[in-house]
Amino acid sequence: MQGNIRIGAGLGFYGDAWEPVAASIERGGVHYIASDHLAELTLAILQKDRQRDPSLGYARDVVPMLMKLWPLMQARGVKFICNAGGLNPAGAGAALRAAFAIKGWQARIAVVTGDEVLPQLAALAPPHMFNGQAFESVRERMVFANAYVGARPIVSALQQGADIVVTGRVADAALFLAPLVHEFNWKLEDAETQADLDRLAQGLAVGHLLECSGQGSGGNFGSQEAWKAIPDLAHIGYPIAEVSEDGSALITKAPGTGGRINFDTVRQQLLYEVHDPGHYASPDVVMDLSAVRLEDLGNDAVRMTGVRGHARPAQLKVVGGFRDGYKAEVTWGFSWPDAYDKALAAVEMVKAQLADKRMAHDELFVEFPGLNSAHGPLAPLPAPEVLAELNEVWMRVVIRTQDKAVADGFGRLFPWMALSGPAYTCGFHGLNNASELLGIWPALIDRQAVEAAVRMEVLPS
Repeated sequence: MQGNIRIGAGLGFYGDAWEPVAASIERGGVHYIASDHLAELTLAILQKDRQRDPSLGYARDVVPMLMKLWPLMQARGVKFICNAGGLNPAGAGAALRAAFAIKGWQARIAVVTGDEVLPQLAALAPPHMFNGQAFESVRERMVFANAYVGARPIVSALQQGADIVVTGRVADAALFLAPLVHEFNWKLEDAETQADLDRLAQGLAVGHLLECSGQGSGGNFGSQEAWKAIPDLAHIGYPIAEVSEDGSALITKAPGTGGRINFDTVRQQLLYEVHDPGHYASPDVVMDLSAVRLEDLGNDAVRMTGVRGHARPAQLKVVGGFRDGYKAEVTWGFSWPDAYDKALAAVEMVKAQLADKRMAHDELFVEFPGLNSAHGPLAPLPAPEVLAELNEVWMRVVIRTQDKAVADGFGRLFPWMALSGPAYTCGFHGLNNASELLGIWPALIDRQAVEAAVRMEVLPS
């Protein structure tokens, strides 16, 4: 392909809206859509799906999404890359192939596997990445482990003519870097010169700007008062990057869509989840944003240059999941007068019952929606005289326990208070919602332990 490459943002999480993606395809002149369906929490959700049905474990929104988008893509030659394979990329590929076959559609669908590394993790026993906890503490409870893989298998799929690439836990920004490596023939694992590394880092920065869908074009914009000036969020356009061979990029969006691309919205997304702007590690390159330049050109266009690159790390990040007990929660409220005091009294009644019934638990968490549930201990409660006059107070009480029977029985501690507790209670919700908890285990392992098993297969159309 000659000239610049235009890549459009897809989803930013499992369940995100796909309609803005259609606008990018129809009016944005994109060559690729890269769609990020995964978060560490998402893998835990997918594990529960896979426990119920071994054929699941992937982000199921990818099938209806592509059933809507494929006719638009096919007519314009747009390719689609996603990590919706989750814990079961092969299952996602098979589901797409079956759905396409029903419609009689022809597409080359590639599936990337090999990021699942539970056996390697068990053999290497890496400590917790942040607190150093020994792996032995969770060894017998581990249920999944997936490494953040880089762009190479996606590049290989595109080289073989794939129209759609479905991966597992590929690093978010690598979904966007891969088509640039493919189209411009950039060096990847064999990057040697500073220019090679800088191009990769620019491509990674593009991916970082686009990986969160509407957050890169004015959605979730946190600047005080300024968020009110973001137009027509109901019809937001997801960001699009027009990238040159040297890696410089123009960030924009499809004409006629809502949202805003400007210096402030772009820089907010650029620093999102970046703990060290001078050393943002990815599987393909370490990104250095210390000299980045953002030039606001107006009319929803910002040019990005100056991102520097350093050699890729020797290790890859792994996210594992382990069985971590059970939880149950109940939400209910009290009305004026003395609503807050009534709520506190009801919580004490629950604590007394837990003790009386010897219901062992690790934690009892209490919050008051509308008072402190968004910011927790950082949210000071109103003055006592204000609390005393509140029209209503709602509370959410969550128990965490290693005993499933305790979680199952938690909801039965509450209904009797409707007639025997403080006056004017209402809105009991969640009296039978015990669920298993999965804890997250981040770790680092040598890339050789992962990459030797990574495979890419193009399914027959």
